[in-house]
Amino acid sequence: MLNRRSLLTHSLALPAVASALMAGGGAARAQSQSFQDFLAGVSAEARRGGVSPAILQRAFANIQPNDKVVELDRRQPEFTLTWEQYRDGRITQQRTDRGKAAYAENRVLLEAIAARYEVNPRVVVAIWGLETNYGSFTGNYNVIEALATLAWEGRRAAFYRAELLAALRILQKGDTTPERMRGSWAGAMGHPQFMPTSFERLAVDFDGDGRRDIWDDKADALGSIGNYLAKSGWKGDERWGREVVLPGGIDAGSIGRNNRRPLSEWVRLGVSAADGSVLPPLDMPTAIVAPSGPTGQAFAVYQNFNVIRRYNPSDYYALVVGLLSDRVA
Repeated sequence: MLNRRSLLTHSLALPAVASALMAGGGAARAQSQSFQDFLAGVSAEARRGGVSPAILQRAFANIQPNDKVVELDRRQPEFTLTWEQYRDGRITQQRTDRGKAAYAENRVLLEAIAARYEVNPRVVVAIWGLETNYGSFTGNYNVIEALATLAWEGRRAAFYRAELLAALRILQKGDTTPERMRGSWAGAMGHPQFMPTSFERLAVDFDGDGRRDIWDDKADALGSIGNYLAKSGWKGDERWGREVVLPGGIDAGSIGRNNRRPLSEWVRLGVSAADGSVLPPLDMPTAIVAPSGPTGQAFAVYQNFNVIRRYNPSDYYALVVGLLSDRVA
């Protein structure tokens, strides 16, 4: 899931890119300030923040505006996926099988992460699987170049400038090198696809080697996902949710993640577990999410569903993470 802003999109239409990018001019024609002048301004700000000239020289060596990054940033969604299309495109047998294998292969590490952060290790694996297919594709863009292009190009200049400065601080701390700092076109990095500011706040040196390496060190990468969930409010003694069957005639206005009621009240209204088990009449806050409407697939979701949404603010995404985590088990 390298592009968080295309969560529900499928085919991306390529509209005409701004006229400044046409006729072979590339991104450099889009700005009155030259790219080199922009980098000089960022360098001055970064030096004031403690980044050394040597790091800046190495980070900015040979970078230039990347037209492909601008093109991808300006693409608009052609249409939105239905829940069924989104679900079936991501919860495949291959991804499930690879998730089971990844869980078995990393069981000792995952159990250590679960013990330290009190999170569900299967959810950690599911996020890993959705973000980068268990680390098999983490992005191959030069993160510094991509972020500098987006910060200079101007559509979301302040956001990407902050991310660029954070990336430079990460290099200053020695967690990785400019050559190894690869990621998506939008600057999401490593196995967990953290943006640089998220890395600064939430990446961890799980194996204690002195670096937070989410690119090449699975312990740090998966530990950072666990820390992200824990810092977002994960409840270790609760599940994310479960599929349910809604009674006929249920009030459609009562459905939605923001309408929480005690699970016992939903049971009283006739909501039942889809697998035939008995729903416990607990007081835990519960919402009903029905991504295709009241007559389609429905889920009772709890606090941990909202925690997953902190990682990626999409009901579809959080549901697929939950469902994949159940299958990985």
